[in-house]
Amino acid sequence: MVSSPADARPRTSRLPRDARRAQLLGVAREVFVEQGYHSASMDEIAERAGVSKPVLYQHFPGKLDLYLALLTTSADEIIAGVTTALASTTDNRRRVQATIELWFDYVDAQGQSFLLVFGSDLTNDPEVRDIVDRVISESASAIAEVISEDTDLPDAAAQLLAVSLVGMGHVGARNWLSAESTLGREEAVQLVSALAWRGIGGFPNPHRQPTEGE
Repeated sequence: MVSSPADARPRTSRLPRDARRAQLLGVAREVFVEQGYHSASMDEIAERAGVSKPVLYQHFPGKLDLYLALLTTSADEIIAGVTTALASTTDNRRRVQATIELWFDYVDAQGQSFLLVFGSDLTNDPEVRDIVDRVISESASAIAEVISEDTDLPDAAAQLLAVSLVGMGHVGARNWLSAESTLGREEAVQLVSALAWRGIGGFPNPHRQPTEGE
């Protein structure tokens, strides 16, 4: 009996459902980042993952479902990272640096996920736009809470400053990644952190003690 190309395609070993889902998301991330949503195909994702299309469709009913699941996972990782950075210290100057560092670390180590969120070619889709906007809004809300606690600024002002800091972080990091800057990651982080702190550090904080160098 002559094997068909599909029969000859290598298959991965059987995995628990959660592990298989994670593996499929990892492969899909590579394909979507390389080709964009519109050019990527479920056939190629299944082939790279070493599974049949029915197995892929058992986990994700369609390409958009797969894309949204991947986008949601990446968005949750970024938001959790911002929250962790803010909680890593009570010194606000270090908080600023930790948060900026989060964006640069993320694009350095997880560049595919970052580009998937902030470089999506499907942002005209309302569900995709909602997920991307959620990264900005929830990251900003976490930062705004800290600003409100440590200054006398009203909530609206704290939120505006927080959104601006998020923009500074993710746009700067994205530019650093996509432009293949000659600056090293640490130098880039220090530059953007210094800019952010010189701005936000100028607002009155009755609880703040002067830090070294002020």
